[in-house]
Amino acid sequence: MGLISTVLAVDAGNSKTDVAVVTAAGEVLATARGGGFRPPAVGVPAALDALAEPVARAFADAGVTSVGHVSACLANADLPLEEERLATALEARGWGASVTVRNDTFAILRAGVAEPRGVAVVCGAGINCVGMRPDGRTARFPAIGRISGDWGGGWGLSEEALWHAARAEDGRGEPTTLASTLPAHFGLPTMYALIEALHLGHVGHERRHELAPVLFATAADGDPVARALVGRLAREVTVMATVALTRLDLLTEQTPVLLGGSVLTAGHALLDDAVRDQLAARAPKADVHVVSTSPVLGAALLGLDHLAAGTEAQERARRHWESGRH
Repeated sequence: MGLISTVLAVDAGNSKTDVAVVTAAGEVLATARGGGFRPPAVGVPAALDALAEPVARAFADAGVTSVGHVSACLANADLPLEEERLATALEARGWGASVTVRNDTFAILRAGVAEPRGVAVVCGAGINCVGMRPDGRTARFPAIGRISGDWGGGWGLSEEALWHAARAEDGRGEPTTLASTLPAHFGLPTMYALIEALHLGHVGHERRHELAPVLFATAADGDPVARALVGRLAREVTVMATVALTRLDLLTEQTPVLLGGSVLTAGHALLDDAVRDQLAARAPKADVHVVSTSPVLGAALLGLDHLAAGTEAQERARRHWESGRH
């Protein structure tokens, strides 16, 4: 088997990384999992050092030392400039004869479609949206936080819920049962106790994301403030998808709109129904569905696209992940 006929697929998120070695025929030779990919926190060299560990295991299992093409979909590759810099750094590792780097949202999009055409909105810790057409045109957003106009994601929802709950407890804001459900999650009696625990580090900063499911449960129980936050997230998902469809001239065509990430795949009925209703009104041609397949499939399919592999190869790779053999 020539090296040119193999792909190293990488889906590297903030919390975990999946890699796979795939032939041009769509056969999955090896897979491996590693930790999160966080260049902003540890620097690019250290992030790539961490990525090297699962890559080495996958190469050993596949019986290769390099591949023809590296298809890497990476968290924190939010700007084209960052993609270029990471591609250069990956090329220096010598893992493949060529390298393509994309934001990890593209992996979820490609995993959910039979051809590279559609829009994906991902809501996990943060929120992002990308779109693509077979001719290579893409639509994307910087997705680096409030300075780029973003709102939403599990982290943002948790922060917003804390803000409303704190103001409700001391009388500055509208009453909401979030003032009791949020501290109760950590076994604390009041919002004041939770504020103190967060400020003093008794509850770790990283645990704030745990409050997003509490917000959804409180909304499902009918709390108006919590429901308003869920409604705001649904509007944000809808507007991102609609803008991406418009920029790609797909708004009036039957087009897949994929929903991914831990928040949008968790089955929160209030959010799911609102997103579908709003997309039906603003983008009636959108074919909305949730992507639950492993995103590394999307990275593999993008790699097979690069090799101009046929439909049979793509279907073989898809069957591997959808059968659960990974």
